[in-house]
Amino acid sequence: MKERLDKFISSQTALSRREAQKAIRDARVTVNGATVRAADVRIDTDSDIVALDGQSLTYRENVYYMMYKPAGVVSATEDRVERTVLDILPPELRRSGLFPAGRLDKDTTGLLILTDDGDYAHRMLSPKKHVWKRYIAVLDKEPDESIIRSFADGITLGDGAVCKSGKAELLGGTRVAVQIREGKYHQVKRMFAALGYHVVSLERVCIGALELDGRLSPGEAREMSRDEAELVFALNDAKA
Repeated sequence: MKERLDKFISSQTALSRREAQKAIRDARVTVNGATVRAADVRIDTDSDIVALDGQSLTYRENVYYMMYKPAGVVSATEDRVERTVLDILPPELRRSGLFPAGRLDKDTTGLLILTDDGDYAHRMLSPKKHVWKRYIAVLDKEPDESIIRSFADGITLGDGAVCKSGKAELLGGTRVAVQIREGKYHQVKRMFAALGYHVVSLERVCIGALELDGRLSPGEAREMSRDEAELVFALNDAKA
């Protein structure tokens, strides 16, 4: 595919179009090893080798990142007060148009997907897809087995909203694994609150059949292939 050099750089990095043009003028860009200073040069995204500050840029129409979201950051593209998940993304992974597909509360940790593919995010968040999400909750007191039936029956929240049938499994002590297929505001915490429990900590470990990579530490992220990203749509009817 033929593309203007400045547009290509802007699409594959966090630089704006104007910033990409300045980088080209400042001799920071090479094409096939030769410095290029004209922003309107057209390059072949399939065969030409473009480098910015010596780092090669591989053309990707869209990207899909798995992040281990830590506590204390918000799931947003920008915020005037709080640090966002994009703020903590490593510089080498940043590019224009990234956003979190879905959200986790500020104090909730675990699996979060960042992408620039709007269609993918729309499919993932669509209620019609019934994408299952799995969490590990630590409660303020040891629960009894009645919560298993409560989750299966569908819990009525404090404001009268009724949650769809979910799954719960006691993991011992105050730890509970739950699976839900909705995304109501603070849903897991509110479900437990309706049953008389307070959630001390909450971590999302799975979306569909996509599991949080155990090699990631809180705050770290890595790129996924499109096939791996599609695992969120795989059936996930295994026990929580």
